[in-house]
Amino acid sequence: MPGQPRNSRTSEESRNSRIQRQVMQLIIDRRLQAGALLPTEAELMGDLGVSRNSVREALKALQALDIVEIRHGYGTYVGQASLTPLIDGLTFRTLARHDHDDSGALAEILQVREVLEEGLIRRVAAAVTEAELDRLEGVVARMETEGRAGRSFPELDREFHELLYASLGNDLVPQLLSAFWTVFRRVSGARGRPADPSPDLTARRHRDIVTALRAGDVEGAQRAMAVHFRGIAARAGEPDRSSPPPPLPFPSLGAAAPRPPLRP
Repeated sequence: MPGQPRNSRTSEESRNSRIQRQVMQLIIDRRLQAGALLPTEAELMGDLGVSRNSVREALKALQALDIVEIRHGYGTYVGQASLTPLIDGLTFRTLARHDHDDSGALAEILQVREVLEEGLIRRVAAAVTEAELDRLEGVVARMETEGRAGRSFPELDREFHELLYASLGNDLVPQLLSAFWTVFRRVSGARGRPADPSPDLTARRHRDIVTALRAGDVEGAQRAMAVHFRGIAARAGEPDRSSPPPPLPFPSLGAAAPRPPLRP
């Protein structure tokens, strides 16, 4: 608030943060699941010993984090705690860089995803089933059909990587990978840069991953994944000097949040 003393603002922010933590602790202590109705504002005031305005400010902040969902006229519910706030924050952080290093900004995002996927592919090789490999083959076959027609297939790419790590039984892995995938697509789209090699080559690199997994070739699968990412990195780093960079529109917030992981 303009004119408000700094110490006063700091104290208010600290109090709001404390109330947010208390609401989150209440959700944990009562084992409330996503979609469960939270206590009313009046009940929270009594439980936490704070004012109505303090409760409302805390709930608004938690809603921005997808920890709660406020349905006006109905009440406040436990949110999905999705990674949407992380996606929006990373997208903004990358687009707001002032060093104009487009390739560096994209490379940072890609590097995180690459480290995760190249490290996890070894575990996938030990856990993936024939049925899961068949599903991956099906996705690659659809990629190849699109590639022969010269059409890109970002959603098939996304589906492939989600299916690939489903065998690990760790719901957080595909959600995190999907989050970085979404940020990369948003940023590369806003920068006007292609993020993938040609569709037919992309399909072939995904086929190489499945072929190595089918053969039980752990090292080969890891190499195929590395080649796949090197191709993306090389394409994303190609500068376009033909025209001045256009203004960077910020992608629609929450428009491409990570979907729940695919189930076998």
